[in-house]
Amino acid sequence: MNRHAGQRWLWVAVLFAIVYPVVGITFGALPAASNELRIAWRLAAWALSAAAFAGHLGYEHFRLRNSPRRAALHTSFAVALGAFVLAVWVNVHAHLVASSHPSRFAPLALVVFPLVTGVPAFVVALIAGTLLARTHRRS
Repeated sequence: MNRHAGQRWLWVAVLFAIVYPVVGITFGALPAASNELRIAWRLAAWALSAAAFAGHLGYEHFRLRNSPRRAALHTSFAVALGAFVLAVWVNVHAHLVASSHPSRFAPLALVVFPLVTGVPAFVVALIAGTLLARTHRRS
């Protein structure tokens, strides 16, 4: 494997890592006249993020032909990196908004967001990747 092919996963992971916070921030900024509409926007954002996650896992499996463990590492890395970018946004936004009482816990999000998203993403990707590999192997 040449150097370029070995780094392809990283560029794809960074691309997906950008998708997650863009989806979250965009859907969070959409106007919601009611609580039901706000819930609908959140569900749409989660669905779009889940589709991106599935697409990334599929790319790792079918295109790059990575093992389930490696694919899970790469996809969960993208999720954790995206969560970190979102946490940075939370901290920057807190300073941009004229808030007289900024949360002293906002910097903690820089560690907590990647952990609470990256670890479950790894578990889900590992299970899904293993099932995908078994199904793909049979056909």
